[in-house]
Amino acid sequence: MSNYVLVHGAFVGGSYWADVAALLEHEGHRVDVVEQLPSVGTDAASLGDLEADTDWVKQMVESVGEPVVLVGHSYGGMVLTELANHPAVAHSVYLSAFWPTRGQSVVDLLGGGPLPDWLVLRDDDTLEMTDDVEVRRQIECGDVDPERASESLRRMVPQSVSSFGAPSTAPERRHPTTYIICEQDQAVPPAAQEQWAAGADRVVRLPSAHQPMVSMPDRLAAVSTQIQ
Repeated sequence: MSNYVLVHGAFVGGSYWADVAALLEHEGHRVDVVEQLPSVGTDAASLGDLEADTDWVKQMVESVGEPVVLVGHSYGGMVLTELANHPAVAHSVYLSAFWPTRGQSVVDLLGGGPLPDWLVLRDDDTLEMTDDVEVRRQIECGDVDPERASESLRRMVPQSVSSFGAPSTAPERRHPTTYIICEQDQAVPPAAQEQWAAGADRVVRLPSAHQPMVSMPDRLAAVSTQIQ
C-alpha cells in the first residue's frame, strides 16, 4: 500500500481527482486530496502565493505520518518542486506539470512574454481563464465531450497573479521522480513537458489532453500504482 497526496493545478480545486482517488483507494491505497490551494478562490484579497501553497501541502504531507507519493498536476508541479527535499516525500509525480529550476516562475516557464490569450488578467490582481466555456474545454480537456466537461469547467475560479510570478527555490531533490507527459495537451505544450521530463527518473506518456484524471482516470490510476 502507498500513501498518495494529490495536488490540483491552477483555477480549479481537488474535485477533478475524484475518479482517480476512488480507483487508488479501491486498490487499498491511502489517498489525500488537496481540495483547494490558498492561491485559488473567489476572494481576491485573501489569495496566497506559491509559499502559501507549499506550506499548505507540506502540512498535509506531514499529517499522513508515512512517506507519500506526491502527485502534482500543472501548476501543482511548482509546489512539488518546493518540496523536493522534504523527508516525508518518497516519490514525486509531475503530471503535465511545471518543473522549474531555481529562480523560475510559471510566467518564466510560459516563455516570459505575454500570457496566452486564454488567460485574462483582472483588475484585482488575479488571473482567470476565458469565460468562453468551449475554449476552456479545448484547453483543459478537449478529449472530453462538452456535456460531461461543462460542469467542472464552469466551476473554475481565479488564481492569484503572485502565485504565477513567484520564483521557485528549487531545493536539491532527495527522492525519485516520474513525469507523465500529456501528448495532446493544449495548456502546457508537450514540447516543454518533454524538456522538463528529461530530468525525471521515469517518463510516461498518455494520449490525453491536459486533464487525464477526467478523460482517462483508469489509465492514470494504473500508471500511479506502478510507482515504487
